Amino acid sequence: MQNTLNDRQQITDLLTGWMHRDLGEWDQLRDLFHPDGTIEITWFEGLGSDFVDGSMRMGASDVRTKHMVGTPVVTFNPTATKAIVETNAMIIGEHVKLNLGCVGHNRFYDMVEKRDGVWKLFRRQSIYDMASFTFPLGVVDIDQNTVAKYPREYAALAYLLEKSGFPVQRVFATRGSALETQMKAEARRWLEV
Repeated sequence: MQNTLNDRQQITDLLTGWMHRDLGEWDQLRDLFHPDGTIEITWFEGLGSDFVDGSMRMGASDVRTKHMVGTPVVTFNPTATKAIVETNAMIIGEHVKLNLGCVGHNRFYDMVEKRDGVWKLFRRQSIYDMASFTFPLGVVDIDQNTVAKYPREYAALAYLLEKSGFPVQRVFATRGSALETQMKAEARRWLEV
């Protein structure tokens, strides 16, 4: 029981470490991933280390982001060396020159592994629940045709990313979608191996 509590705390610390991204603490962010760890989110798919490089580019742009991360729900394999972790989160963003922002509600869906006694991200994905625009300095025009290209659950986030030079290249999982069901089935199979 004590080991499981310790593992849960380590995993919670790992996931709340996402704050390093918002603070521009790139080495600490890079350390959240195993060397072969991957991430699939709206604007990036690939190795965690390459994601950190992309985040550095985004951090130097006119886009600002903040992530509010909730308490994770953890499901361990029998040996407590792998876990699936689902965590409610909020993605808050704004483009300072466009005077446009968004708030997105998502769930990070993570596959984490304990290697050499340390839990790190093996695969991070996201399920998008809902999003809306914010207007930091008053209402601005939004191109409805561009917004309509994306699923409603993350259209505001995708629009902001596209207008900021970080376009969304494919459809991602949304609440109750077939992609969410598939993602979870693949993760359960991984957990059992």
